Amino acid sequence: MVQIGYTMMTEQAGPRDLVDHVVQAEEAGFDFSVTSDHYFPWLRSQGHAPHAWTVLGAAAQATSRIPLMTYVTCPTFRYHPAVVAQKAATLQLLSEGRFRLGLGSGENLNEHVVGGGWPSVDVRHEMLEEAIGIIRALFEGGHVTHRGAHFDVDSAKLWDLPDEPPPIGLAVSGERSCELAGRLADLVIATEPKGDLLDTFDRHGGKGKARVGQLPVCYDPDKDAAVRRAHDQFRWFGSGWKVNSELPHPDSFDAATQFVKPEDVAEAIACGDDPDDFVAAVKPYADAGFTEIALVQIGGDSQPAFLDWSAKKLLPALRDAFG
Repeated sequence: MVQIGYTMMTEQAGPRDLVDHVVQAEEAGFDFSVTSDHYFPWLRSQGHAPHAWTVLGAAAQATSRIPLMTYVTCPTFRYHPAVVAQKAATLQLLSEGRFRLGLGSGENLNEHVVGGGWPSVDVRHEMLEEAIGIIRALFEGGHVTHRGAHFDVDSAKLWDLPDEPPPIGLAVSGERSCELAGRLADLVIATEPKGDLLDTFDRHGGKGKARVGQLPVCYDPDKDAAVRRAHDQFRWFGSGWKVNSELPHPDSFDAATQFVKPEDVAEAIACGDDPDDFVAAVKPYADAGFTEIALVQIGGDSQPAFLDWSAKKLLPALRDAFG
């Protein structure tokens, strides 16, 4: 059975609206939720980037059932891993065990703001591996002192720990990240329906672990309006991680996608109000072996209508197809 999730996309709505949306997603019957963690939106037209962890704390109090997850947090630049461990433990307590800590090696778009530069991907993976070790050590409850290649920790201890630490997920895009995820994570995260990523994850220890995918969709009774909105706010999506992780500013994403046409977006993203189109968009992820698939509804103002439609039509159609 494939679980269907809802994405609190912090780039396209303010903090109070995001909390309202996840409450409605819980009421609509979504199986889980995930939250992006950005300092900038990808494009200016998206218009938002509130602090994801503050939003998650409010969401934990406003909801009672739906699981929460970062999708994803970079624990190596804006945040020190010791601070990420404290935030994750606190959120697991607030949510009464509903939180999962999704981690990744980050994007220049968000991490450059602290002025630490943007190293090569190999270095970023080294930093991520070291950060996960620190987080896991702090979850164990003792004092942690660490002198590493990239991070120092001086007698740190988490004073408020849940009985069960939050599971750790790792975002993957290639061989090295899949190896790290298989060896170090409790679940794998991806934004492309590539079965070879999951195969590599399995080879490195991932067999039997959850695998969470994500894809954008754009519901609107007016399909042309949906296509226009998807093009305006999400035309960056098809550039791929190798490009997206390197660009430093929304204006960079605008320049990089200036020749993407609305019809290009319509071919890549399900738009309109036909549930069959959305089922067809989810199918490659299910076929690849993803056990959980989070939907991103494009457009902050469109969330209430999308969630109402999902409860009535989309979720029943998806469960008929993949339940």
